[in-house]
Amino acid sequence: MIITIDGPAGSGKSTVARTLAKRLGFRFLDTGAMYRAVALAGVRAGVDFDRPEQLAWLAEKIELDVSENRVLLDGHDVTQAIRTSEVTAVTRHAADNPAVRELLVRLQRKAAAGENIVTEGRDQGSVVFPDAPCKFFLTASAEERARRRLNDLRAQGESATLEAVLEAQQRRDHEDASRPVGPLVQADDAIEVCTDGMSLEEVVDRLEAVVRKSL
Repeated sequence: MIITIDGPAGSGKSTVARTLAKRLGFRFLDTGAMYRAVALAGVRAGVDFDRPEQLAWLAEKIELDVSENRVLLDGHDVTQAIRTSEVTAVTRHAADNPAVRELLVRLQRKAAAGENIVTEGRDQGSVVFPDAPCKFFLTASAEERARRRLNDLRAQGESATLEAVLEAQQRRDHEDASRPVGPLVQADDAIEVCTDGMSLEEVVDRLEAVVRKSL
C-alpha cells in the first residue's frame, strides 16, 4: 500500500510521514531529500547550475541511498549537509531539471514497488503515484511554516531571522507552484489537512484514522 503526503515547505510533511510510517509499520521515503542530495552533489562538483545538462549528467553518475534515517551520497552520510541554507537555495535546479526529475521519479517508483510505504514530497500523489489509495496534502500558514524552518536552522547552528526565512519561503513557494515539471499541486483525491495549531500527534492521529479505514 502506498500513502502519499504532499505539501509546501514547512507544512510538516517529513515529520508526519516518518511518524505515520512508524505507527503503521510501513517504510518511509523522503523524496525531498533525494533532490537535495543531487543539488549537494552539484555544489560539491562545482557544476554550472545555468547549464542543466551538467547536473543531469552528474545525477546519473552518483550513488544515492535514502533510507529511514539517513541519506548517503556516494557512500558518505549527508543527512545534515543537505538541510543547510546553501543547499536549499539551489535545490530548485534539481527539482526543475526534467532529466533529474525523470531519474528520481523512476527511483521512487522502484523503491515503492511491492512495499507498504509512506512517501512525502511535492508531487507524490499528483505525478509519481497517481493511483495511491491514500493521499494527503498538508498545509499551514506562511508564518507558521517560516517559524518551523527558522527553528530547524537554529538547531543546525545557522543564524537567520524570521523575516529572511519568510522571504526565502515565499520565493520557494512560487518556484514550487510554477515548476515546469512536477509542480506542487494538490491531487484531486487528496485529503487536505491544515496543521496550524495542531500537535504532531493530532495530525498523525487524523491521518492514521483515514489510512486504517482504507486498510
